[in-house]
Amino acid sequence: MKPRVYVETTIPSYLTSRPSRDLIIAAHQQITQEWWDRKSGAFQLFASQFVIDEASAGNPALANERLSLIQPFPLLDVTPDVPMPASAILDSDKLPGKAATDAAHIAVAAVPSTEWYCL
Repeated sequence: MKPRVYVETTIPSYLTSRPSRDLIIAAHQQITQEWWDRKSGAFQLFASQFVIDEASAGNPALANERLSLIQPFPLLDVTPDVPMPASAILDSDKLPGKAATDAAHIAVAAVPSTEWYCL
């Protein structure tokens, strides 16, 4: 069985966005593309409704590209167990309060199993 990876919205965003002129973002795009081309096939990739919601926002053409990329991924359920760890993450001040969706990504990836990895 392949290791499982939760793919949050940054990955499809970097894979489908226009090349950035910002050197740091351009490097992130390149590293993401290299990982995708060379390594993604070694993993069972998952997303969640949070990823769908975020990927749907913005430029409609780019949103369609992001959604097409993640369409084959099975979606993890946002179970009733997700809000408590998401709140605990925010309460710990490890993430800023405005990062509630990021905390939800972490929680939805963590709740099903300790075998998950988050990218």
